[in-house]
Amino acid sequence: MTSNEEQQFLQDLDKKLWNAADKLRSTLDASQYKHTVLGLVFIKYVSDSFKIRQDELTAQFKDPEHDYYLDPDDFGGIDSNEYKAELLEELEQRDYYKEVNVFWVPADARWKFLQDNNKTVIGGAELQLSDGADGKKRVKKFNSVGHLIDNALDAIEAENLKLKGVLNKLYTRLQIDQTKLGELIDLVATIPFAHASLNSKDILGHVYEYMLGQFALAEGKKGGQFYTPKSIVSLMVQMLEPFKGRVYDPAMGSGGFFVQSEHFINAHKGKIGDVSIYGQEYNHTTWQLAAMNMAIRGIDFNFGKEPANTYTNDQHPDLRADYVMANPPFNMKEWDAGVSENDPRWKYGTPPSGNANFAWLQHMLYHLAPNGSLGLLLANGSMSSNTNNEGTIRQKLIEEDLVECMVALPGQLFTNTQIPACIWFLTKNKGERTTASGRKLRDRKGKVLFIDARNLGFMKDRVLRDFTAEDLSQVTDAFHNWQEGENYEDVAGFVKSASLEDVTKHDFVLTPGRYVGAADVEEDSEPFAEKMARLTTQLKGQFDESDRLEAEIKNNLAGLGYEC
Repeated sequence: MTSNEEQQFLQDLDKKLWNAADKLRSTLDASQYKHTVLGLVFIKYVSDSFKIRQDELTAQFKDPEHDYYLDPDDFGGIDSNEYKAELLEELEQRDYYKEVNVFWVPADARWKFLQDNNKTVIGGAELQLSDGADGKKRVKKFNSVGHLIDNALDAIEAENLKLKGVLNKLYTRLQIDQTKLGELIDLVATIPFAHASLNSKDILGHVYEYMLGQFALAEGKKGGQFYTPKSIVSLMVQMLEPFKGRVYDPAMGSGGFFVQSEHFINAHKGKIGDVSIYGQEYNHTTWQLAAMNMAIRGIDFNFGKEPANTYTNDQHPDLRADYVMANPPFNMKEWDAGVSENDPRWKYGTPPSGNANFAWLQHMLYHLAPNGSLGLLLANGSMSSNTNNEGTIRQKLIEEDLVECMVALPGQLFTNTQIPACIWFLTKNKGERTTASGRKLRDRKGKVLFIDARNLGFMKDRVLRDFTAEDLSQVTDAFHNWQEGENYEDVAGFVKSASLEDVTKHDFVLTPGRYVGAADVEEDSEPFAEKMARLTTQLKGQFDESDRLEAEIKNNLAGLGYEC
């Protein structure tokens, strides 16, 4: 939980970031300026992190108590050119940075170089570059500010294998006034990635979450394809508890589930190194965003060799994950071009061409380990539709006892769609076992938990609803208590534990509202006739008082010379 001072710092940072985006809004569409701003923010972040490490090293080189101490007497004294040259040379040694997981940033990719030269290169200019530790100088011609930025991204990517193919080098191709791009560099220069109590990676993480959310709003429906509201991601992560093992998202977007998994693990004193991250994404620029999101957080990841279609080019064919989480596109049509009807993933039935909901679900089940759990966000129609084999597939999933919990969500949670949504939680093992987080699960075979969360949340503005921390805990606690068999009881209108026989009676429809019923209403003990008489008398008294006050106001106004 951040302090008030930290929250104010982040809010001020948000304003600067959106001001940066506004500088480009009139000349670029939302999808372009998203990557334009985020690319510059990334260079600023790695440069700041590099400078912070440089300052640490400088202090260590001068500290007699530190292993890295450089004795000035060995180089002709503290004021000698030899000693100063030795310090500079040591500061350019890559190993010092890689040992603490800081990206190596070449001299011509550092933020100071961009800021010092962004106006010089407008119209073209030759700049002198340093190759670093060997002190050699070279000259390179830059044709524009965009060329200057793309060169920086190329240099960073070439020196850091984790970033190969990740950075979006598009600035030379941008149809934008070069002066405006230079102004944007100067504005991003004011964004601080250093704070007394906030980690630089946490600040950048906030930047990414904020910017992705704002861009999703700006882009509308298209932008929402890669952005899942943070509260929904948090809910799914809290319910599944991905503490240890393989975590997989076959429609990962910008990597939100992985980020929230990291937050969850850190909050519960776990180790992010105990988790292996696997993902897949079809959109190339979104795949880049996800990879960059992991890289800046120091999280090892495997997103396959390339961006690819999950159905026709599965990047992880042999993966069996302990946790699978996803928010794929709702009701996706024409998804099955090039996919065989005999695909081994369609164990419970061939999904219809006009809707990919049960294709996503079965793909995730196919990649789920024997003791694994999955959470999948789908449109509400998936819980009840009987068209084109969907009802048959859902029935088989229920009869195989794979469905563990269904959560109905409130409306207006998404920036890009008003389609009502739900969360499916499935597992291949409802028997007794101990989770990676240490919770002891009871035998839940033949049982399904239904949670109706449609009345939870609050309107954070005129358009969007959000969950409070208490809302998330209420749903998570109900699920975990039911799994453990302790402190659980059905609550009318909210949560119900049903048997497979109950679900069969409802024709295999999984809509929670069918099972939880209506909330209990406190019985009115006052007889109707007496209540009506009391309220009528009360209303007559209020009318009489209104008449009295009106007459008094008229008398007061008449005394002041006003006619009524």
